[in-house]
Amino acid sequence: MEATKQPQTSRSSQPTDAMLGKVVAGRYRLEARLGEGGMGIVYRARHVLIDRVVALKLIRPDLRGETHLRAWMLREARAANRVDHAHIIDIHDIGETEDGELYLVMELIVGTALSAEVAKGPMPIARAVDILEQMCAALARAHDLGVVHRDLKSDNILLTVRGGRKDFVKILDFGLAALARDPRLAPKGAVFGTPEYMSPEQARGEDAGPQSDLYALGILFFEMLTGQLPFKSPDRETLLEMQRSQPAPRPRSIKPDVSPAAESIALRLLEKDPRKRYQDAHHLQEELKTLQRSLPSQQWDVQGESAPAAPPPPPPAQSDGVLEWANRASLFARMVSRVYPAGNAPPEVLQALEQTWVLAARASRLEGEVASQNRKIEALERRDRALRAEIGRKVEELAHEESRVLRDASAAHEEATRLRELTAQAERAAEAARQQAEVAERQGAGHVRTYWERVGAAMASMELRREQLRELEAKAAQREAAARDLRKQIEDLRGQLGRYAEALEEDLASGRERVAVRVREGLGFEKSYADVSTTLINHLKGKAECRDLYQELLSTQHQPYPQVSAQVSRGP
Repeated sequence: MEATKQPQTSRSSQPTDAMLGKVVAGRYRLEARLGEGGMGIVYRARHVLIDRVVALKLIRPDLRGETHLRAWMLREARAANRVDHAHIIDIHDIGETEDGELYLVMELIVGTALSAEVAKGPMPIARAVDILEQMCAALARAHDLGVVHRDLKSDNILLTVRGGRKDFVKILDFGLAALARDPRLAPKGAVFGTPEYMSPEQARGEDAGPQSDLYALGILFFEMLTGQLPFKSPDRETLLEMQRSQPAPRPRSIKPDVSPAAESIALRLLEKDPRKRYQDAHHLQEELKTLQRSLPSQQWDVQGESAPAAPPPPPPAQSDGVLEWANRASLFARMVSRVYPAGNAPPEVLQALEQTWVLAARASRLEGEVASQNRKIEALERRDRALRAEIGRKVEELAHEESRVLRDASAAHEEATRLRELTAQAERAAEAARQQAEVAERQGAGHVRTYWERVGAAMASMELRREQLRELEAKAAQREAAARDLRKQIEDLRGQLGRYAEALEEDLASGRERVAVRVREGLGFEKSYADVSTTLINHLKGKAECRDLYQELLSTQHQPYPQVSAQVSRGP
């Protein structure tokens, strides 16, 4: 996914890549190689039906060789796609090619990796907090829906401009990192990932969970605040041990003017014990919003040389539609008529001319069929996105409330623990006062009544503590019951999303396959039209009688022959 950052022109025109020009899954023509990352190669591709330019990732060959991995990766990517959050890159399509190759189709974004920004040094705190809060919002939604990133790092955070807003965050490669640590690929306890951003539990070879993503956020926040990583070593094993056991340095020991509140957030995220980190991303987001409100309004310059460049205009479609095929057939007919006014053209020329009309008619019918099917697919996609967004928002609201309720329950438990100690002290004090009163009474000491008054006071204090303790325990139990009810609602919604999404994905897959079959037929028409066009052009191009028509023919096409796939559906 790294290639969805600023396109590299040096790679965009690599002529040696045999994949360029190929149509993947009958829908995406690969136009340029954008880059290569840990999970695969990314291309700029054009959807041949709706002329949409996308980033298409072909998964690394060594990760796509086994059937169980292909099925696992597809499930993982589809789960990530259900998150549907503004700060998570959109996944348009997921699947396998006819050759069993895994592909992922994503929105093509022009922007700058966070790694390039932090390489310049510390960021202004307002900017760092703004970026972190956006990442946190995305993670909150993902975690609510049971999706963990597992490999957050500055290379996977893209900063772009959206609607005039600077530093709009997009998180890349959601959920895919788990593919690399499938237990069937390596010995038990093997450690995969990026050591500089790895949580202690991941460094021990344990599964990554939501708390692991929060730890990675701590690394990223530390890096933005100070311009440095908290743990550095050229040796991987040393670095992993640092992540497992070495306390993080204080950001202010590196950059003294770091806000104490920001330092506190970073250090809490970097706690080695996951239980000491923030309870969840919702909790962290509340803290970040509180910090944002306390900061003075600031502007920072992201318009320098690192600011995302305007997206380069995509290359023009290779044809103006199947209507152009008929226009060109008409031009060919006029050229043949001029060269052979007596109608005595060679049989191969007449046959080729007839084929241009036949193919144009077939392509026109095919375009209508594909356009109709494509409209159905787009309606399904809109329904799918609307469903995911609606359920995602509901889950987010419930999870935010659950987070608050659980924190209330935790606070009540902590207060109850303190009260138990105070109650025990009151009980001991009451017992000691009673014993003193009994001794005084046996000895006939004066002021016995005073001793018993002390006993009464101690007993009253003890009962007060017990009552307070009962109230707190009841409050904690009430909060926990409320949290369980919220969790049940969340799980019900997640199950509903899963069932609906699976049904919609099946419908989409079926519709896309029908379109792919028709597009493959269209690609056959394209080749046939290219062949007959070449036959006619080779025969007519040197004829003086039709030189003007030949020039007109050349001016109507971007390529030596028309490309039906670019328009077999100028669908909606």
